[in-house]
Amino acid sequence: MEHNNIPNIINSITELHKILGLPKPTNPLITLIDHSQEREETNLGNQKMLLNFYNITIKRSFQGQLKYGKTHYDFDEGTMSFLSPNQVFTVDEKGERNKDGWSLLFHPDLIANYGLSKSIKTYGFFSYGVNEALHLSDKEEKTIESSVQNIQEEYNSTIDLYSQDEIVSNLELLLNYCNRFYNRQFITRKMASNDLLVNFESKLSEYFDESTESKLPTVRSIADEMNVSPNYLRDMLRAITGQNTQQHIHAKLIEKAKEYLTTTSKSIGEIAFQLGFEHSQSFNRLFKNKTDVSPLAYRNSFN
Repeated sequence: MEHNNIPNIINSITELHKILGLPKPTNPLITLIDHSQEREETNLGNQKMLLNFYNITIKRSFQGQLKYGKTHYDFDEGTMSFLSPNQVFTVDEKGERNKDGWSLLFHPDLIANYGLSKSIKTYGFFSYGVNEALHLSDKEEKTIESSVQNIQEEYNSTIDLYSQDEIVSNLELLLNYCNRFYNRQFITRKMASNDLLVNFESKLSEYFDESTESKLPTVRSIADEMNVSPNYLRDMLRAITGQNTQQHIHAKLIEKAKEYLTTTSKSIGEIAFQLGFEHSQSFNRLFKNKTDVSPLAYRNSFN
């Protein structure tokens, strides 16, 4: 039906509690929802929701699918996903839902006066696709659960001058654990990461092939072709190779430029255009920045 295409915008945690049939939250800026406590009659099937707050979720034995954008993802045991504010997601229920898991949600206002309000943008996993979720080992899940329990105990206790400081401090610790475990996942799931790396190198080579249309590749254009989020691609490459996506693109570009400079008689301008630059000055600047010599000086060094 047409109304299903319009997301239900939820601006507050109190509003979400009401939709899920839960008691009013203890703290209007942060909550931990135990999904087993949701009302049985709560029907979220095929309903699109846009939350104006951060959402960290662990799902176990989730029956049905969570749809994020155009991608479906079947949750396994101990699978963790992250949403930043203003992202649309859909719960596509098939049959009876096994509500085993929890969601930690917090409003941006909670961290507004803290360093975390800026540093949270460095946690790329808030922009990963849901099919790029974090798969926790038993030990890692216990660490996460312990950290979340500390947050819950703090906001359920008597509020004093230090309450918010403690909550934000523990929240930052939780995010650091998640960051660490994601980097572990890139390494331990090496086969999947290596397949992604091979695919990335292949896509990059295609961009600089002479038979393709001249167009400078971007991080997003390559990520889109690979059906991964730009942040996930960047973090995977950094964990496996020590370089991010842009650094890989530049390295490949310089490698191809050197090949043209030493094996063809094309002018610097022609090479720049072949590599996707609209202006040769931009090519000259990047080449010199990466090699400490100009393209012309590099070519002359072989004569």
